[in-house]
Amino acid sequence: MATIDLTGADFEKTIVDNEIVLVDFWATWCGPCRQFAPTFTKASDDNPDIVFGKVDTEAEQELAAAASIRSIPTIMAFKQGRLVFNEAGALPPQALDNLITQLKELDVDKALRESGQD
Repeated sequence: MATIDLTGADFEKTIVDNEIVLVDFWATWCGPCRQFAPTFTKASDDNPDIVFGKVDTEAEQELAAAASIRSIPTIMAFKQGRLVFNEAGALPPQALDNLITQLKELDVDKALRESGQD
């Protein structure tokens, strides 16, 4: 599945309506963002069961502010509508693959119970 561009208008619906969503917050002027883009796209192609979204922080400044983006690229992962991963910096391909594996195996309800956040 190809990556999709997310905007403030469709961000929340995308997060809520899909089991797993990975989001790359980026900007065209950001060198590390441009270097990470092929890794993110390949992971998207390799995992059609996951939604891969991209948020252009320049075009979507309000969304970036609402998401508390302080540095780009920032990768966020949502499962069952809940934020389960949030990290600034480009992930190497193996780290992104490991994250995806962990997301697929994650039992969100169990994790929340164990952390006392249920």
